[in-house]
Amino acid sequence: PSERGELEITAVNDYYLQQQQLSVISLGRGFAWLDTGTHEALMEATNYVSVIQKRQGLVIACLEEIALRQGWITMDQLQEAAHQQRGSTYGQYLASIKA
Repeated sequence: PSERGELEITAVNDYYLQQQQLSVISLGRGFAWLDTGTHEALMEATNYVSVIQKRQGLVIACLEEIALRQGWITMDQLQEAAHQQRGSTYGQYLASIKA
């Protein structure tokens, strides 16, 4: 833990840097880093994600959608996941994804 008593992501980064295993990429427009170390920050992050998803009609970090776009699963596999979760809004979102 840090001096603040928290586990810090920078400690992980420092470890990989010391091992010469750290690679860095610049995140462009559309990426956001949200620190959720306090209850207030967690609430702000929740609200941010909610607003983005509602306004864009997209689910942030939908693993099945990412896997489909990366070629890791097929459309049939995505549709099966949608069918398995058909009673939820997440399953409905999966069903709405087009190739």
